[in-house]
Amino acid sequence: MIKYFFYISLSLLFLNSAYAKDVDIQEDINLSFVCDLEKKILKNSEYNYQTFLAKDLDDKDLDKFDIEAKKPETLLISGLSLFLSDTEKLNVKIVNKDVVLFKAIDQIRNYSESGIINRKSGELVHEITRNIKSENAEKDISFYSCRKIDTNV
Repeated sequence: MIKYFFYISLSLLFLNSAYAKDVDIQEDINLSFVCDLEKKILKNSEYNYQTFLAKDLDDKDLDKFDIEAKKPETLLISGLSLFLSDTEKLNVKIVNKDVVLFKAIDQIRNYSESGIINRKSGELVHEITRNIKSENAEKDISFYSCRKIDTNV
């Protein structure tokens, strides 16, 4: 549990610093992952940050999660959600040797998604926030364990 708190805190730290520098792509990468859902934390009118294990959910694992980054500012995310696949919506794009951090906001729909993946450990945190302008924002925070797919066949 402390590990997850650390990653959430780390992502918030990155997001706060990312607003000052929304794009920081330090290297070109082309990675593919297969990710297993470990757990999900829900915060809405029914649940107040309640944790559910993957076996208790109908959510699926990620069969193919792709990240492609090209310096100085191109970041393509696919396989996580259709919303994040729209590169025009990505506001925050940070890629370095340790992590890939991304965030997209739709002010009209009052919706945001963000994610952070540790490239070494393969731990992925994906957060969806609905009603971002409200005091009663709803959150889905999913935790995945990912492993790289060797694309050199």
